[in-house]
Amino acid sequence: MLTRRTPISIAEAQARIAKVPLTTKTELVPVEEANHRILAAPARAAYDYPHFRRSGVDGYAICAADDGAFPKTLTVVGEVAAGDTWGKPLTAGQTVRIMTGAAVPAAATTVIMIEKTRSNPTAGTVEIMAGEKHSNITEVGTDFKQGEVVLEKDQEINPGGIAALIAFGIREVEVYQRPRIAIMATGSELLASDQPIAAGKIYNSNGPMLKRLVEETGGEVDYLGQFPDEPAQLKQVLAEAIASHEIVITDGGVSVGDYDFIGDAARKADQLLFNKVKQRPGSVTTAFVQDDTLVLALSGNPGACFVGYYLYVEPLIRRYQHQQSRIKTVSGILAAPYTKTNGFDRVLRCTYQFSDGQFKIYPNGTDRSGSLANLQTTTCFCVIPHSTSPIQVGAEVVTWLLPFK
Repeated sequence: MLTRRTPISIAEAQARIAKVPLTTKTELVPVEEANHRILAAPARAAYDYPHFRRSGVDGYAICAADDGAFPKTLTVVGEVAAGDTWGKPLTAGQTVRIMTGAAVPAAATTVIMIEKTRSNPTAGTVEIMAGEKHSNITEVGTDFKQGEVVLEKDQEINPGGIAALIAFGIREVEVYQRPRIAIMATGSELLASDQPIAAGKIYNSNGPMLKRLVEETGGEVDYLGQFPDEPAQLKQVLAEAIASHEIVITDGGVSVGDYDFIGDAARKADQLLFNKVKQRPGSVTTAFVQDDTLVLALSGNPGACFVGYYLYVEPLIRRYQHQQSRIKTVSGILAAPYTKTNGFDRVLRCTYQFSDGQFKIYPNGTDRSGSLANLQTTTCFCVIPHSTSPIQVGAEVVTWLLPFK
């Protein structure tokens, strides 16, 4: 029995997914493994940073009494390397040689760059040729005071953030768990990559594409594999995936053919969100909730699968991480002809240029649902509203910039 399909707009389909309540969990992970994870609690400075007065240059540390009337000759009474300290007095007429990053003697007020000095090792002196506009000393707490927030809650950690956390001896951070996402590709026409090409068969290109898209977005993937059009097996695999994942993505088996199994699962689901969208490609995209797991059934056609992922899956995965979608919505100007008309809105795979304060949008080759020729080079989507007459060059179009270029 086929599910009755009532088409809704793209915006309504996105809104229905956005309203599904999510349960997010947190976990502790080592800082070194936290790149691109999202903080679930603020990280605070355990102490002032830097926690000692630090030299910003290689040179000579001098007292306030000697800071003026150059040139002058001072006695070199020692040396401070990075990692060392100077615990002895430093008085007028004396200086210590100091390296970048080393702790500045307490009595010193300025470090003179080595380029402005002339050393006399035999006499144990150094001639200061000129003074400095700045002290060349990084004072205690310049970056952070004890207790200040180093990284905010809900902030994505990057390599620079890892350095900041480690600078305070932080070994673990609390982050949001990545949602576990099952991906299953369906269709008896699919071949594995190690099989020879055969008449009527195609390689399973969508499955690996979806896996990498999910990983880029921040999900943990269980790629279940590809399955023939055998309803009993598909039903069992889907049920097992729903029982153990936050999200299940199916690829194929979503249209109205005799072998499409999603319609039956959607009809019996706890909550059917939608089973048809007023869009081309991918009008048969379906979403439902079963046992608190959200199932997103994407078209088996590569172009439609690619579009469907970014419209419906990417924002959902980002929401699990308390983040906004990385897809930026802008107003674009159609800069090249597109003459097709359609009863549904057409989501074109495009490229864009930003010039003269405008996003200029260029259709990127074919818009066929089954084509994958332009997936590598597509950098945005634009929406051609449904109409009985072609859109004009120069028309304003809603544009979604993809999170890469």
